[in-house]
Amino acid sequence: MIEQFGYVAAFLLAGIAFLGLVLTLASFIRPNRPNVEKLSTYESGEEPVGNANTRFNPRFYVIALLFVLFEVELIFLFPWAVVFSNKTLRDVPNWSAYALWEMFLFVGILSLGLAFAWRRGYLNWEKPVQELKDIESPVPADAYQRFKKN
Repeated sequence: MIEQFGYVAAFLLAGIAFLGLVLTLASFIRPNRPNVEKLSTYESGEEPVGNANTRFNPRFYVIALLFVLFEVELIFLFPWAVVFSNKTLRDVPNWSAYALWEMFLFVGILSLGLAFAWRRGYLNWEKPVQELKDIESPVPADAYQRFKKN
């Protein structure tokens, strides 16, 4: 039993040694000619302006998380579609119907999550501004009519 751990440790040490050897060899072989342009910060082809340690709006993170959520959904849907389209599944009684309903349940739960995010306004880039009728104005409501008469 302990020999098996010895094999794992030997492979682990050999992998670390090989990695160290390759990185060391690469540092001696590669050219090293730094200049001002190579050492400058590159940001989408533009010169960066200001400090990079600024606070980002949380909407960026919410949109990214929603994107990842639906990408994971696609990762689960693709193999299911491939297996579901296989004719051997149709030979097993009720398997096709079971797989179909399971996937409807899965997509339904994710759709509820999307509806929740949509309803809460997380998909809107800008939060809606409060309606003017809800804001109490210091100007009386009939002031416009009086101004229009003059």
